[in-house]
Amino acid sequence: MRAQHPNVTRLVGYCYHLGHQCIKQKGEYVFAHVEERVLCFEYLQGGSLDNHISDESCGLDWPTRFKIVKGVCEGLNYLHNGCKDPIYHLDLKPANVLLDKNMFPKIGDFGLSRLFPLSQTYITSKIIGTPGYMPPEYIERREITSKYDVFSLGVIIVRVIAGDEGYSKCAYMSLEDFLEHVFKVYGG
Repeated sequence: MRAQHPNVTRLVGYCYHLGHQCIKQKGEYVFAHVEERVLCFEYLQGGSLDNHISDESCGLDWPTRFKIVKGVCEGLNYLHNGCKDPIYHLDLKPANVLLDKNMFPKIGDFGLSRLFPLSQTYITSKIIGTPGYMPPEYIERREITSKYDVFSLGVIIVRVIAGDEGYSKCAYMSLEDFLEHVFKVYGG
């Protein structure tokens, strides 16, 4: 996967090792080839976004919140539209948004990601992703489109704006009540 963007974690190296291991197969010991692969990504001192948006630790000012949301949007736009083949992350959530020491966001953890040669709808039989960040069309019909990540992004934006408490309540709030809650909690 070749993704080079300021808002996507940078691969700095890798290791590939082919070794041998003695294993028992059908009652006999045989040597088997064992492949080991390790990817090394840049270190981001700020940790993950989920550590900064919980109600207990949320001390992010509005400019920082905006910078984080904008950066995640730009990174996701690059993955969907800036690569030769679109990359669907499929597990975008605050734990997979990493922050540097200046709170600059980078999308990471591409373990579930897939390359799609055309912007189409794909159907899968296997559920992947994190509950709460999966769109309804995926849950109901197993459809994978770029909208999967956009739905996840929307959930992240609500959590960044409203915090955990606001996020858990927002499903039952009208838009007016949600905005009133945000202004009450964070000023504005």
